[in-house]
Amino acid sequence: MRPIPTLLTLALAAAFGGFVASGINAHLDNRAEAAPAPVTIPATSALPAAVAGQPVPSLAPMLEKVTPAVVSVNTKQVVRVRNPFFEDPFFRRLFPDVPQERINESLGSGVIIDAAEGLVLTNHHVIDNADDVQVTLSDGRTVKAEFLGSDADTDIALIRIPAQGLTGITLGNSDQLRVGDFVVAIGNPFGFTQTVTSGIVSAVGRSGIRGLGYQNFIQTDASINPGNSGGALVNLQGQLVGINTASFNPQGSMAGNIGLGLAIPSNLARNVVDQLVKHGVVVRGTLGIESQNLTAQLAQGLGLSEARGALVTRVLAGSAAAAAGVRAGDVVVTANGQRVDSAQALHNIEGLAAVGSTMTLELRRDGKPVQVKATLKEQARAISGDTLDPRLGGATFVNLPESLRQSGISGVLVNEVTRGSRAAASGLAKGDIVTEASAGEFADLASWRANFQQPPQQLVLRIVRGNARGQLVMR
Repeated sequence: MRPIPTLLTLALAAAFGGFVASGINAHLDNRAEAAPAPVTIPATSALPAAVAGQPVPSLAPMLEKVTPAVVSVNTKQVVRVRNPFFEDPFFRRLFPDVPQERINESLGSGVIIDAAEGLVLTNHHVIDNADDVQVTLSDGRTVKAEFLGSDADTDIALIRIPAQGLTGITLGNSDQLRVGDFVVAIGNPFGFTQTVTSGIVSAVGRSGIRGLGYQNFIQTDASINPGNSGGALVNLQGQLVGINTASFNPQGSMAGNIGLGLAIPSNLARNVVDQLVKHGVVVRGTLGIESQNLTAQLAQGLGLSEARGALVTRVLAGSAAAAAGVRAGDVVVTANGQRVDSAQALHNIEGLAAVGSTMTLELRRDGKPVQVKATLKEQARAISGDTLDPRLGGATFVNLPESLRQSGISGVLVNEVTRGSRAAASGLAKGDIVTEASAGEFADLASWRANFQQPPQQLVLRIVRGNARGQLVMR
């Protein structure tokens, strides 16, 4: 039996509850009489009249044909681990299983440009120094790749995969790209395979970016992140117009995309691939000149209205420029129709031109316009020190990587030094950068060689080694 207070509470609730329910029902009846007719909501919204009956625009049909040509490139590099503690034979016997090397792995992208031959285009920095390269196809197959060649200065590499049933991509004409054209980037950003982003061409012919090689980039706001390198930039017809190579971010590339992506034009990539297939290396043309930037004071003295162009400071004997009639003091303002704002801009245009090609230069000489045509000669790739001066015997010199030149460093790189040689005895080492010499001023390998036509009595080199600078007296 429930207590009395509880029974009393229930009774009161029942009595007053009836009054409350009656009041609520009366209020709802009054609202129902005043309410408008019910509205019927359609199940789906109708399309605008302009597109009614037409398929909704989509990139999917094009991507279904293109994405099988984009692959994942996985690399492994064995790196020696130096641990002085375990280099001692005693500790090596005590701890024989301690690893003395580690394996670095990286992930990038690639594009199949020839399905029959299994040719895959990617970035040089994706496969640089790799001991093993594996390619994973869109259907899940993974195959070992064969290295065919690469060019660090344009960041292009070519590999081959032995696989059947491949899908290739058609190379488009990147020279036809215009600012505002729609493009799609395909790759493996941060390891997310077969990722597609879209945007527009933000700029063409982009250059002047520190730390990169020869530059003629397509700039796009399509997202390009780490892992996208080597992937495809395609137009709406599914043609390859660029190879994604870098993204610009003041916080570093790992900070992600901020709408400043860079791609190598397909026409440039095609030229590099042709040379890699034929020769295994890229041979570049050269004008054979040295130049510097114009200052306002120099421009005024030369009778120019603006400080723009590359001032020729030296024309090497027997060079393409000498044969064309270029003189020291000339100012190059355009090259093959491209505007030249600085010495670096001229060097960039020159480095992307092929051996034997004709370059039309528009000059200002004594303030007056002059036009000449130069047929580019082959750029030297390496010079033995023995052919320059006996004191450099045993050393081999090459041009600096273009990425260093773009950072503002000029000179030549010591590529090899033979042990026990005369150069080694003077302290010269592989990897040294020679920036100055008592033999005379120079900017690259060609002018370095020209300076030794009359060897100096004392040969002193100023070098950069790592983060240190110093000088060597060659004996």
